[in-house]
Formats: sequence, structure tokens, C-alpha cells
Amino acid sequence: MSLPIACHTDHFGTLGQIDPSHLAEIVKQGYKSVINNRPDFEGGPSQPTNAEIQAQAEALGLNYAFLPVIPGAFTPDQVVEMARLLKTMPGPILAFCRSGARSTNLYHMALQVR
Repeated sequence: MSLPIACHTDHFGTLGQIDPSHLAEIVKQGYKSVINNRPDFEGGPSQPTNAEIQAQAEALGLNYAFLPVIPGAFTPDQVVEMARLLKTMPGPILAFCRSGARSTNLYHMALQVR
């Protein structure tokens, strides 16, 4: 099964909510780093936790960051941190949230940080 990753550049893509079983496919597609932009339990108790996803990501050799943001309420610090992650994490980088839109918006805001 191919994941519906939105490739914004050769270095960055976004995706909706993943679970630990998706990470092998993410590695297969060439991603080196994953950024989780979704707060734990935002989607209820069935949503995989950050810790579950991080453990599997790291077991597969992926770099991993947890930067949870609330839709439409990004703080300046979160935007700066996203910019830092984009500059320092090995690419290509995949960011995810509920639908991928929040990660996409945060990405575009981070590109404006100098």
C-alpha cells in the first residue's frame, strides 16, 4: 500500500495521521526524518500516541521530532522550532498531523523564518 504523501519538495512531504505500521513504508519511500505535529489524544483514545510512533520510528533508524500544534493557533516559538527542525534534521523529512494540512501550513510559515 502506498501512502498518500503530499511531496512539497524533494526535501519535504506531509501526510495525515500515521500509525507505527506505516513507518516501514515511509522508510521505503526514502524519508530520513519524521515530525509529528499532532497532539496526543486529539483524535481520541484510538489515536496512536507519540511515544508509540517514536519508538517504531527510532527502531527503523528514522530521526524523530514531536512538535504538537493546535490548528490555526501556531505560536511564534512553534514556527521557529519547525524552521530549526527543517534546517537540522536529515532529509527528506515527512511531517504529519490529522490530515496533513496543519503540517503543510506550519511548513509554509517556517519557510518565512530567517
